[in-house]
Amino acid sequence: MEQFALSFLPERRIYSLRELSDGIRATLETRFTNIWVSGEISGAKLAPSGHCYFTLKDSDAQIKCVCWKLSYMRLRFKPKDGIQVLVRGRVDIYEQRSEYQFVVESIEPQGHGALQLAFEQLRARLRAEGLFDDARKRPLPRFPQRIGIVTSPKGAVIRDFIEVLSRRFPGVHIRLFPAQVQGLNAIEEVCRGIAYFSANPWADLVVVARGGGSLEDLWTFNEEAVARAIAACPIPVVSAIGHESDVTIADFVADLRAPTPSAAAAMIICERKEVLDRIANREARLAELMRYRFASLGRRLHEQAAGRAASVLHRGLARRMQRVDDNTARLHASLRSQLAANDRKRRNLEERLRHFDLRPRLARSRDRLNMLTHRATSLMHLSLARTSRRIENAETKLGQLNPRLVLTRGYAIVLNDSGAIVRNAAAAPAGSGVKLMFAEDAVKARVTESPAE
Repeated sequence: MEQFALSFLPERRIYSLRELSDGIRATLETRFTNIWVSGEISGAKLAPSGHCYFTLKDSDAQIKCVCWKLSYMRLRFKPKDGIQVLVRGRVDIYEQRSEYQFVVESIEPQGHGALQLAFEQLRARLRAEGLFDDARKRPLPRFPQRIGIVTSPKGAVIRDFIEVLSRRFPGVHIRLFPAQVQGLNAIEEVCRGIAYFSANPWADLVVVARGGGSLEDLWTFNEEAVARAIAACPIPVVSAIGHESDVTIADFVADLRAPTPSAAAAMIICERKEVLDRIANREARLAELMRYRFASLGRRLHEQAAGRAASVLHRGLARRMQRVDDNTARLHASLRSQLAANDRKRRNLEERLRHFDLRPRLARSRDRLNMLTHRATSLMHLSLARTSRRIENAETKLGQLNPRLVLTRGYAIVLNDSGAIVRNAAAAPAGSGVKLMFAEDAVKARVTESPAE
């Protein structure tokens, strides 16, 4: 009778370390994928590879986190120690140390108070209305010729914006709608600027720009009125608010968000040299491909046909090559004509700009003023010299008539008691008093004897 060996021990299932790690990963990915975790960042470190490592902790636990390079580059908020955040991602396992870690895909800061709460509520409401949907985002014109910008005319934003545009693609027309970007009237003025470009079909696109600042400074662009004005604008709108880490409601509603106003100028239009280089490269590439294609067709035709048929096909191919050469020549001529027209337009605009330049007029007015000032000064000096000569002549004549000059030669003037000049002896009878005036002083005397008596 055949006997069977029985074993009551459970069958052993032996895992390799790789199998165990893969099983743990699969379990974690099944349950802990695309989840949100809150905590405080600690020990944030950016590795040379571009990956960011930090620890997320609270009062009871902590977990190591990693943000891969591509995800880190897309983060609007960069990890900083001591910041309370919400992170989204998945739980993964690191086999080399048998540790589980949280792979971060996005980070949102917490703890901004009432403004942050209002920001989140408005964002949720507008998202529910579909104002943030990608389907309503309009592409920007590839080569905009007229750009409208709503910003403050006093800040560095408009200067940097114009400088970047002028450097990248000279000749683009910019129209500024001056508006406050912070304060009591900022919301109304920004909305009025957007409405102006909405009603006026002049602009190819509109840029709403402001420099960096705190959440309170940027709050104008978190208002519902501004968001709805951007959404209602029939022209593509670019939001260039603050720095790269600043996020506003206007960024979500706009057709394109730029990290900074200067970056907006670089994003909405490419460099002129880049366009010309691209055209030249495409021409060269097209010519090379066509030559290669026709060469391949020529070899195939020579292999598959002979005699007259091959000759006919060769002539047809030659005609097509000639047509290609003609089209290439016309393309070159068209490009040269277009570039010449653009250059003439630029020169005309520069000439018009020089016509309206106030500096030559001011220089001419300044020269005329200097000339008139010099003439007035000369006339004044001449008049003063004439007056001085007249005064000197009058003083000379007056000195000649001065009675004191006569007195200095030994003469005297005799005055009676009534102060009248004594001209004869009858005017000074005996016993009357007289006053004798000399050149320097005077004396009194009494007449003791009169010849008239």
